[in-house]
Formats: sequence, C-alpha cells, structure tokens
Amino acid sequence: MKNVRSAEILCVGTELLLGDIINTNASYISRRLAALGIPVYRQAVVGDNPERMRQAIAESFSRSDCLILSGGLGPTCDDITKEMVAEHFGLELELNQEALDRMMEYFSSMGRNMTKNNEKQAMAPLGARVLQNNWGTAPGFVIEQGDKTAIMLPGPPIELEPMWRERVEPYLFERSNSVIVSKNIYILGMGESAVEEKLRYMMEELENPTVAPYAGNGECRVRVSARAKDEATASEMCDRQIEEIRKTEVGDYIYGIDVDSMENALVMHLRERGMTLACAESCTGGLIAKRITDLAGCSDVFLGGCVTYANEAKEKLIGVKHETLEAYGAVSEQTAREMAKGVRLALGADVGIATTGIAGPGGGTPDKPVGTVYIAVSTEEGEWVKLLNLSPKRSREFIRICAATNAMSLALNLCTFDKN
Repeated sequence: MKNVRSAEILCVGTELLLGDIINTNASYISRRLAALGIPVYRQAVVGDNPERMRQAIAESFSRSDCLILSGGLGPTCDDITKEMVAEHFGLELELNQEALDRMMEYFSSMGRNMTKNNEKQAMAPLGARVLQNNWGTAPGFVIEQGDKTAIMLPGPPIELEPMWRERVEPYLFERSNSVIVSKNIYILGMGESAVEEKLRYMMEELENPTVAPYAGNGECRVRVSARAKDEATASEMCDRQIEEIRKTEVGDYIYGIDVDSMENALVMHLRERGMTLACAESCTGGLIAKRITDLAGCSDVFLGGCVTYANEAKEKLIGVKHETLEAYGAVSEQTAREMAKGVRLALGADVGIATTGIAGPGGGTPDKPVGTVYIAVSTEEGEWVKLLNLSPKRSREFIRICAATNAMSLALNLCTFDKN
C-alpha cells in the first residue's frame, strides 16, 4: 500500500466551463485533502470532450500520484469520466451487480422506474474499488495501478460530500503519514501589503509552519499552516507561530483567530460577557443586522436594529434631535452619537452601534465627499465616534461593507471590559 504524496483535482462538465454551475467541489476536496496532509498541486476543469479529457488526465498523472475527479458519472452519453480513466489505465468495463442492485433499490424507494440507460452507471473498470453511493445513483470508483491512483466521484455536492467523508477519507487516511492544520488570523486596519512587509521574513524563511496573507473586503487574513504526524502537534506549531506574529506590529490589528468574520468575533465576545447589542443604520442599510443575523443562535446577543435612512426615521424611531440634524446634518459626529445612544436605549441593549455616511456614487460634497462615514458605539459608559474617510473611487458596496466592518470593530475594541 503506497502513501499518497500529492494530488490533483479535475472537475468534469461543460456546464462548469459555461458558468451555469458554481464549482464548489474543488474547494471542498482541497480543504479535506489539506486536513489529511496531502498537498494539492493543481485544480482544473474540463468539458465533456474525450480528447481534452485524455490530455487532462495524462497531464495530471505526469505531475501527481493521485487524481481526484468529480462529475461525468451519469447515465447519458456525454458522461465519459469513467470511460476515459479506464482507457488511460488500459482497463475494460464490467457490470457491478451490487451497484446495479443499489440503484434499483434507490429508484424503487423514490417510487420511480429505472430506465435502461441508468445501467451504464453500474459499469465499473475491471479491478476497481467500487464506492457505493447511498445518497444518489452513480457509484464512485478507485483505480490503483503502480504508484498512480484515480478516485472518481459523482458531481452533485449533495452526493460527493457524504461520499467523500464516508468512503474516500478512510481510504486516503491509510495512505497519508501526516496531517496539515491551518489557523487563520483576522486583521483590520492594516492592509495586505503592509502585513506582508512586516511578515515577509517569516514568509521567506519558514518552511513548516508557513505564513501567507490574503486580502479581503477592507480586511486582511493571515493563514498559518503546519504539517506534523498528528493534529495536536501541528496545532501547537501553529499556535507558537501565531504568538510570534502577535509580537510584531501586526499584533495590534488582530481581532481574532479562526473567528471567520468580524461579526462572529463581536457576537462571541459579547456572549462571553453576557451583553446585548442593537444597531441603527443609515448608509449601511441594514448590512450590520444582516451579517449578525446570518450567525445561527445570535438571538441571545442581538436584540434588533433600525434602518433609519430618512431624517424623520432618525427622529421618530431612535430619538435623534431635530436640532442636531438641522445644525450638523445627517452625516455628522453628533448625529452618529445620538443614533447609537438612541437605539441602545430604545431596545434596552448594553451596546448600540450606528453608521451614517455617504456611500455614493452620488451625494458627496466638497466638505463631505463620497466615502465619508461616521460610526458610533454607545454603552452605559458613554459614546465613541470615529470618522472613516474611505476612498470615493471604491464602489458603493465596498464602502458599505467597510463601514459595517469598522463599526463592529469599534464595538469589539470598546467592549473588552467585563460586565460587572
């Protein structure tokens, strides 16, 4: 039994090339391979064309010892993945009775008759390991020949993912002598280029663990990955490297480790302290509330929010003074302050967040150009306001996302005290 040292992923289907279907299989398989410590050398997509499939399969095996294919195992004449892989290995196809019986049972349980062309899915390359599919019709297959391995899985994620967990992962686990653990550092207030400059020596000198920055919508993420014989050792290696990163200038801008998002970090932080949150939004139009309520179970922290776009709504719903709006305008420090306090008091929350600004593309003035945003946070200790001068050249969506993220970041930074 040979270890799998490297893998490539080949997703099959003309519909993927046309953009009719989003290719989620490649990212899913890559993540699962990384957890097994198997490096992925390349991902590719190929249409339902015999010659191009022959070429793609041969190229993959020239670089890697394992090729994982998804799609093209259906009953129609253009489903040719199994045929092309079998041809590459010089194998004939034979009927697998167990696969055929399972398919017949599947159709019977659905109250449907199985058509003759479905029998094509039960044809297996001679000598292949058949991966029975309890979640659909098409079985998967594993072919081993010398130091090369091909793994074929059906394309629908609803079938591929459980088959991977139940059929493929145990098979590959026996052929991997290490694991890879990755941990993500989430950063706000320092761009990717600045982070890269501060951590370049780590990126260039370290081989295990590795350090790599990635840009996001106004944020930055640094991935730390380590390879070891077991998960605990690899995790400890990541933790040690993360502590080294915290000692650099980047450390001042870290808001969480493996928190996935600013909203998740904020909700987790407030939950630990038994605190509640409400928000009043103008320029972000409910984006903060949307992002928070995307988190399942947030109701113990998030009480609600108000989209107070018009001045009248600011006055009637959350008590912004008419005089404040007249004197300073909707986009002002004073209005943001009253919005945050007003929504906190109106909903009885411990923390209130507010945003008001000009997201564009129009509406800007010389004094308040597009990208001018005031964010505010209110607690029983008082109110804090911050002015964001975002680039007017960025899109409306980008400005709104940055405003929402920074507002939640301000709340996170201010609510680090214990409630007592």
